[in-house]
Amino acid sequence: MPLFYPTLYRRRITDITLEDLNQLGIQGLLLDVDNTLSTHGSQVLDPAVEAWLTHMRNNGIRLTVVSNALPRRVAPFAGKIGLRYIAFSCKPSPVGFLRGVGRLGLKRKQCAAVGDQVFTDVLGANLCGIPCIQLEPIQLEKGKPTLALKRAVERWIRKRKKAIRIAQK
Repeated sequence: MPLFYPTLYRRRITDITLEDLNQLGIQGLLLDVDNTLSTHGSQVLDPAVEAWLTHMRNNGIRLTVVSNALPRRVAPFAGKIGLRYIAFSCKPSPVGFLRGVGRLGLKRKQCAAVGDQVFTDVLGANLCGIPCIQLEPIQLEKGKPTLALKRAVERWIRKRKKAIRIAQK
């Protein structure tokens, strides 16, 4: 089960603080798009997320987008926020994460993946050997039975981790 557990869990991307990153030794973030920076398929960026991105950049945190979405989805979004991107990254394969780490010019332990899905973001980061910050999805996807099933399993994993923490205390 450790492959399915993030290093850190936060509700929204704006809840990730410089203190969180400093405690983990993180200098760069590999950011997912859908349900992490914006709602699924949207090209709209919440002003609070935009302010958070600016705050991170101004404090020396390197940022790049690593997404499984196709370039036609990711390129316009990444352009709006002024970030380079890796589209069709094949998460949970480590390939996209490794390309992102290389793009940031950092070591793996200095980067963290940020995303909302256990079976792509968390698993992929753990397979790659980089920390992962899992977020709650901004908005649950409707009309997608496979994603609904994955979200149910993700909730079970999250509850299981809480149960393990309680048992270890």
